[in-house]
Amino acid sequence: MTTARQTLDDSLRGTVLTLPPGGQRRRLALDGRPRPVARAREFTRGALDDWSWPGADDVVLLVAELVANAVLHAGGLQDLVLHATGTRLRVEVSDASRTAPVPREPHQPSTPGGHGLHIVRTLSDRWGSTLHPAGKIVWAEIDAPRS
Repeated sequence: MTTARQTLDDSLRGTVLTLPPGGQRRRLALDGRPRPVARAREFTRGALDDWSWPGADDVVLLVAELVANAVLHAGGLQDLVLHATGTRLRVEVSDASRTAPVPREPHQPSTPGGHGLHIVRTLSDRWGSTLHPAGKIVWAEIDAPRS
């Protein structure tokens, strides 16, 4: 069975990323800012365009889901960090809660709500969360396409 991720990777072979040596890290402070999901999408789209990162629509959707979850369920959004290297893109969203996110299981596509972490899990190669003194970081990683 071919997954959507494998199909995307196969269609992007030969894609050349435009990153400085060692990659690049970009941070967007979102704490208390209006329209955080829209700001995060715009910020992400700009970074991905600068880096020539393929599959931008999927990454923007993943970021929107992580930011929306922080706003709705995690005690307040703090910031978004994108870290791209020649081998992967790491998305980090920090929030004020120390409670780890848990996907609703089983995933029920026909019911409203509960789809955010399922989308994150589907679009990323890895995801998880890490505690820090003021809350946690929910992160997702996407492997760079292989040339």
